[in-house]
Amino acid sequence: MPLGHFFLAINIESICPLDTFKNNTGKLLRALRESRKSPTGPGRIWTAGEPENDERLKRFAQGGMTVPPSLQADMVALRDNRPGLKDRYSKLPFENKNRCS
Repeated sequence: MPLGHFFLAINIESICPLDTFKNNTGKLLRALRESRKSPTGPGRIWTAGEPENDERLKRFAQGGMTVPPSLQADMVALRDNRPGLKDRYSKLPFENKNRCS
């Protein structure tokens, strides 16, 4: 399957005040979500990023993502062997949990 990416950065404040943009965008997204839905459809109208954000919130509520022990070891080794990383990342998130080794 072909895969492509497109990134675009726009300085919104060169077009309109940021608060106006946020207000208008919020109204548009709420109107889309509140649109009449097909009786045979999935029951929800999703907007960009919502499914991913819902999954992120679920994982966060469950304590985050599980990092396999081999990857944990690689991350610790990388941090410990690169100048300055140990100062910035004295503890990685998985190191704060009680775990059996």
